Amino acid sequence: MAGTQTAGRSDGAAPAIELKGISKAFGPVQANKDISIRVMPGTIHGIIGENGAGKSTLMSILYGFYRADAGEIFINGTPTPIPDSQAAISAGIGMVFQHFKLVQNFTVLENVILGAEDGALLKPSLSKARGTLKRLAEEYELHVDPDTLIEDLSVGHQQRVEILKALYRAADILILDEPTGVLTPAEADHLFRILENLRREGKTILLITHKLREIMHITDTVSVMRRGEMTATVKTAETSPENLAELMVGRKVLLRVDKKPAAPGPNILEVENLRVVDDDGVERLKGVSLNVRAGEILGIAGVSGNGQSQLLEVLGGITRATGSIRVNGQEIDLSGRHSDGQSRRARGIAHVPEDRQHEGLIMDFMAWENMIFGYHNDPAWQKNALLMDNPAIRADTEAKMARFDVRPPNPALAAKNFSGGNQQKIVLAREIERNPDLLLVGQPTRGVDIGAIEFIHQRIIELRDAGKAILLVSVELEEILSMSDRIAVMFDGRIMGERLPGETDEKELGLLMAGMNGKAA
Repeated sequence: MAGTQTAGRSDGAAPAIELKGISKAFGPVQANKDISIRVMPGTIHGIIGENGAGKSTLMSILYGFYRADAGEIFINGTPTPIPDSQAAISAGIGMVFQHFKLVQNFTVLENVILGAEDGALLKPSLSKARGTLKRLAEEYELHVDPDTLIEDLSVGHQQRVEILKALYRAADILILDEPTGVLTPAEADHLFRILENLRREGKTILLITHKLREIMHITDTVSVMRRGEMTATVKTAETSPENLAELMVGRKVLLRVDKKPAAPGPNILEVENLRVVDDDGVERLKGVSLNVRAGEILGIAGVSGNGQSQLLEVLGGITRATGSIRVNGQEIDLSGRHSDGQSRRARGIAHVPEDRQHEGLIMDFMAWENMIFGYHNDPAWQKNALLMDNPAIRADTEAKMARFDVRPPNPALAAKNFSGGNQQKIVLAREIERNPDLLLVGQPTRGVDIGAIEFIHQRIIELRDAGKAILLVSVELEEILSMSDRIAVMFDGRIMGERLPGETDEKELGLLMAGMNGKAA
């Protein structure tokens, strides 16, 4: 469809949102190009597209996080300049960002009222927010301790805080940018019930997601963006996942993981009775034992915050532990003396962390600099005793970016200027291209579009087929079921059970993830 894209009711009501000719560039990158769209009140409108298509930029303009270079915004038929987020809030717009906008050393309660205080005195605002937060938590099952610091919360609980912030402001228009990235399918379904209730109350919801399951399940209408332009708007009931995938990427996309049966070899990783106690004295891992063989993928399923992060951190040399870890039959030192990431890499372990922005990249550094982090002592990059061979590093980065389809393929671009999916490709290229014996992968496709998901899955499968061992942690059960050769489920720091993908389903795994219908192993 060309021209202005329209969605929602046709009963004569003014559009809840109308964008006309919106354009936005970041230097030479045209993120949005002459976008026009109408969304009618009381509808759930999906916006999909590849990473870098301009979805989040467009919504950030609507929320006042960015200013458009050109174009107009109308809210309920009225021209509404939105120079900043406070103006958006005043216009009845709330937003849940993909990358959280939370103050790490503030409490949940303080984050909820931030920007929505009732006056100079905080005590009345905090008291009001505490009551409202309790009601919202009970009504929507979004339970979070209001007095906990954000930095002490798991990623999943931080996402709940973002959702609570938007609900607390009672916006008439709610924008959600990849809201289910850290939720289980059951939790996502519960969120959808919340959104349906909000729609029945007349709220207008814009849902940005790469998950076609969500689009087909919850939206009334869906718009497709590609390379900064709005290319199509269709009624959800009149389309299909395959058609939407092709509209997003510009080619047919394989919506299932294409892999042959595994041919596992000897154990590469052996873990016995692994225990972790955090700085507060809380036991995070409670006697975890598992193994991963050459040529197989062991998937770790579980709700965020049940020990998967600590498991990856111990294996990656970030966190101390007790117990036993052997790689290729050789014991790994867990005492802290020789248990850093550098020693792990020397033993053939590569690590793609769960949080690419805080643990996988330095966002202000250029792509070529990020591409050698952890491997900067490699003799290939040493020009002499004092200097590194930067031209060689840049040339190597350019080749890796080409092989991993990183867009734009510019080694001199800062990591923060790449989309989430392309940031993930940079981390994956850095780790996979080292040809590790064991690859640790945390949330490989979190916030990644469908074309990039297909690409990332293919690369992981290729590594498995080359005889490497892969430990895959993901909150996406569909990903765990399709990628794994074996599945272990974690709950409360323990392995609740192990299953073969062909002999289980999401329901059984969901019960194990909730601590039911299984024995701790």
